[in-house]
This record gives sequence, structure tokens and C-alpha cells, in this order.
Amino acid sequence: MTDGQESLEDRTNAGYLDSLSPEGRYRLLVEAVTDYAIYMLDPSGIVSSWNPGARRFKGYAAEEIVGQHFSRFYTDEDRASGLPARALSIAVEKGTFESEGWRVRKDGSHFWASVVIDAIRAANGELVGFAKITRDLTERRAAEEDLRRSEERFRLLVEAVTDYAIYMLDPTGVITNWNPGAERIKGYRHDEIVGRHFGIFYTPEDREAGAPAAALHTAAAEGRFEKEAWRVRRDGTRFWASVVIDPIRSPTGELIGFAKVTRDITERRAAQEELLRTREQLFQAQKMEAIGQLTGGIAHDFNNLLTVVMGALEGIRRAGTDTDRIRRNVDLATTGARRAASLTSRLLAFSRRQPLEPKPLDLNRLVRDMTDMLHRTIGEQIELEGVLASRLWLTEVDRNQLESAVLNLALNARDAMPDGGKLTIETGNVDLDDLYVAAVPEPLQPGQYVMVSISDTGNGIDPTTLTKVFEPFFTTKPTGQGTGLGLSMVYGFVKQSGGHITIYSEPAHGTTVRMYFPRSFGAADAEAARDPGPIPQAVAGEVVLVVEDSEDVRAYSAGVLRELGYAVIEASTAEAALVQLQSEGRIDLLFTDVVLPGITGAALAQEARRLQPLLGVLFTTGYSRNAIIHHGRVDPGVSVLPKPFTFDQLARKVRELIDRRQTGAGAPRSPSA
Repeated sequence: MTDGQESLEDRTNAGYLDSLSPEGRYRLLVEAVTDYAIYMLDPSGIVSSWNPGARRFKGYAAEEIVGQHFSRFYTDEDRASGLPARALSIAVEKGTFESEGWRVRKDGSHFWASVVIDAIRAANGELVGFAKITRDLTERRAAEEDLRRSEERFRLLVEAVTDYAIYMLDPTGVITNWNPGAERIKGYRHDEIVGRHFGIFYTPEDREAGAPAAALHTAAAEGRFEKEAWRVRRDGTRFWASVVIDPIRSPTGELIGFAKVTRDITERRAAQEELLRTREQLFQAQKMEAIGQLTGGIAHDFNNLLTVVMGALEGIRRAGTDTDRIRRNVDLATTGARRAASLTSRLLAFSRRQPLEPKPLDLNRLVRDMTDMLHRTIGEQIELEGVLASRLWLTEVDRNQLESAVLNLALNARDAMPDGGKLTIETGNVDLDDLYVAAVPEPLQPGQYVMVSISDTGNGIDPTTLTKVFEPFFTTKPTGQGTGLGLSMVYGFVKQSGGHITIYSEPAHGTTVRMYFPRSFGAADAEAARDPGPIPQAVAGEVVLVVEDSEDVRAYSAGVLRELGYAVIEASTAEAALVQLQSEGRIDLLFTDVVLPGITGAALAQEARRLQPLLGVLFTTGYSRNAIIHHGRVDPGVSVLPKPFTFDQLARKVRELIDRRQTGAGAPRSPSA
């Protein structure tokens, strides 16, 4: 801009507008517009004025176009059809002409224009020319065309879908459109269903329950409704439908309707039900096979043990006064009975029904305490190595059962190394994360665990056999050399303890079994390795009430207690025991079976403690599915002596509880019935 030129702003500031005539102001306005082409034509269509907007999107300078006919802006096709002349004729006749169409720039490119032509007349009505306003709508038209094509493609897509019913509802649930898939699935033609409420597809019972309205409410409130249920076709037949309803909202958030998609999954549901039935049948078959295998194994082992026990007892009867023969037969019978008790214990461990009494335990200490016994068990030709982690966490586990599990695994390792080898016992702290737990086929909680592993350098196990090693009575040992319950017992004990067990093996490269037990934050049990000392006897005047419905077991228990010096009261039912508790004087201990006819042992203990608050209570049970065992663990503060029990075990447990009662320290609570 030169010093002699002024900008529009300068002139405005100088009061320039005030000095202009109305015509001058209009001219200034037109020249300021750049988004519209605003120009004039004479009555024949010759361009007589040209504004900057016209120059911007038509490409002509004023000197290039003024004096030229406006038809040059039209396409060849429009000029050939006489459109420019018709536009002027309509403007003359009606006062204005308005349309949209393709126009041509100076460079030959086309643009989509919105055109308005107004006739200009003098005061006497004479036509003096035309005012023409043109706007470039190319971008808007492209966007509209894209939207139209998109909508068309979507319409074609929806109409091409025949496996899904896809249609829209208004905010009240009235159907507003209908695709061929909906017609195929539901049976209604477009003209039969549009305008009707979608509740027509629901069963009468669902309509009565208000299901259609509830579905729309859920979709509007939560942004989606999804369900599988029965729906009704036009002919009244029912089909199992997968239904999804989504709300449709305006840009302002106003609910303007719903999009509904329905699929007929009747066949899929039938196939799933058939698969479930097949799986159930397979499961039943597998269960019966497992039960057959289990009962067969039990029968085989128990018959062997009973043969020994019965034969030994008959031998005692025939022995007369031959004390050596009597002693040998007593030893045989005792050995057979103990093996039977061990077999029962293993069965309970596998089925996770043995009562556990877990306490905080240091696994490093347990391994060290077992070292001498393991050396004697595995023999001198096998090297024993302990790899014990420093700062090992504590775990809460039943010490006796864990010792039995470690011993079982050590015996298996010994048998896998007939020519010698190395047995390694390792401990460690382990974090089992979500990724590991997700890969485990059985339920397992992520978290901190204490691991103990037993590894050998023996024969190893092939992959097929490895999948069966935890099954009951499965064994690779020769007949008569194994029950097949060792690993299944270990497996059951670990799972019952809330832990995890893995086994890794390769033929000729040995086997590793790892047991994981949840970390405990309690103090380690300090009495685990204490010398039990001599069998304790009764103090004069101490009374024990024995409640047992089995006459033989009751007679045995009472006999042991009398031999120990206790005064014994016997009862076969809880009701009879309550009579004794009310009629007798002081009773020091209630020794009761948990499983009794009528009132249970747990309920008896609760009532007995009400009658005699300082009464000691000792339970006995043959299995743990009862009121004092929960999730395989004895309730806190409850004392249990599992069957079968020995003279020594009964003597020590009774003495312990009576002493505890007399000192008033740690009296066991009564479990809930």
C-alpha cells in the first residue's frame, strides 16, 4: 500500500462512510464480499460488473469478463440445452431464478454452484438488467454426497443381511423400518409390521411381566440391553433369540429411538444342550469307570489286609498256650490293621475328607527333622541333598500329613532309582502371579506361597503315564508292590491345604514334584519336635463320658480309658449323654463321636458346655464331612482324634484336654451345631 492509498479501516476511521451516498455504500459492501460472486448482467446477459468474490472462485479478473456473456460460466451441456437463456427468462417472468448446478471456472475446472438471479427493473417497470449471486458449494455437496453414499451403502448392507433382524424403533417402541432378515426370521412383511409396537414379538408371559418396556428402559438408562430369550414369529411359533437394543440419540443427547438387532439362535441353543447332555453322559461314564476302578482297588487291598488280620486272629485262637505263636499272630494282625488304617487315610486324603489341623510351620525345620529318617528310608546308595532357602516364609499346614507326603514322594523317588542316584529336597519362596494362575487348569488363588520340591535322577515318567499319576489306584509298580494311592494322597492333601502341586518328568532324566502351600504370617509351632514322653495316666477321681453309637468302638474306648485309670460313663446317643450330664456330678471330659443318630456330636457338645461350662470336649470321627470340619480343616479351638486311633493317641489326647481344663488355659470352644 502506497502512502497515497488508504485502507478500508483508515477510510472508515476518517469518517469515509459518512461521506458516501447510499449507492456508494452498497458498492463498498459488494466489493467487500469474497465468499459470494455478486455481479450484474444487462438485459441480454452481458456481465456489467464484477466483485472480488466472483474473481476469487471463478478465476476471471474484472477486465477479462466484463462485457462477456454470462453463459460462459455454464457447462457445454447446459449451454447446448439453452439453460442460460431459460434462467434469464424465468427471472424476468417470476422475478427470480434459483438453482444448483455445475459451473465452469476460467481454468476449465468445474464447481458446484448455488445460483440466484433476480430481475432489476426501473421505476417504470422496464427491465434494466439482472443481479446474479453465485456461491461455491462444492465442498458441502461433496460432504452431502459422501453422506448419501454412506447411507446408501449402509442401507444396502442392512437390506443384504438375512441372518439378523435389524430394524429401528421410535422412543415408544414402535417399529419404523424393517430389513429382509427381520422378515425372514419373524415372518412379517415390511408393510405388515412398520408402525406396530415391537412387543408383538414377545411371549404372552413376557408381555404380561412388562418385559418390552423394561428392555427399552434398560437400554435408555444403561446404554445397552442384551439378552437371550424366547420370541414369537408371525405364525405363532417360538424361537430362541439373541437380542441387542441400543439407544439412538441426537447430537444434543435427546433420545430419538432404538436400534434393535435380533438373531435366531434356536439351532445353536439346541446344539449346546445336546453337547451338555453328551458331556454329562460322558462324565457319568467316566465317573462310573472311576468308581469301578476305585472300588475294585479298595476291595483288592482290603481283602488282602482282612485275610492277614482274620488269619492272625484265628491263629491266636488255635495257638493255645504257645506264647510265641500268639505274639507272632498279634504282630501280624496289628500290622494288617495299621495298613488298613493307612489305606483309609490315603483314601480320605485323595477325597480331601481327612481332618487337618494346620499350624504355622517352618518347612526348612521340617526337612532337617526328617533327614535321618529319610536317610534310613532311601538307603545308602542314594545321595540325599537339601537345598534350603534362606529367610523362608512360614506356611500353615498339618505337619504330620506333610511329613507323610514328603515320605511318600521320597519312597517313589527311591523306587525310581534302583541302581542308586540323587534325591534333592528344595525349599523356596514363590509368588504365583495372575498369569501363572490363569494357565493352571484347577482353581488357584494368586499370591505368595512356600514351595517344597522333591527331585530324583531316576527312570522318569513318559508323557502318557504322567497324565494319570494322581489318579487313585493307578500304579506302574508290579502287582503287590504298590496301592496306587501314594501320589493321589499327596495330591488330595495339597489341594485340601489350599495349595498347588506340579509334576515334571522325562524318561531317563528323573522326576520333580513341587508342592506349594500358602504363606502364613503366624509364629512357627514350637512343640512339633517335642519328645512325647511316657503314656500319661489318669488322676484319681477323673471322669470321662464316652458317647459312641458303635458298640464295639465304645467298648474299646471305654476299656482303654479304664485301663488308664479313668472312671468311665458310657452312652450310645446324645440324648442318653445329656441325661448323664444332668444326673451325674462332675464330668471332666466329654469324648464323643461327631456322627451320632439324632442329635449330632457337635450339638451335644454345645448343650453339654451349657450344662457344665468347664467341661473338656474331645471329638472323634472317621471322616471330616461334618459340623466341626470346614474346608477340610478343624475349626479353631476344636480338638479331634481321627479314627482309627491307638491306645497311645487316646491316652495323650485325653490327658492334654483334662489338664487344659484344670488349668483354665485355652479351653476348647464348642463348635456350632
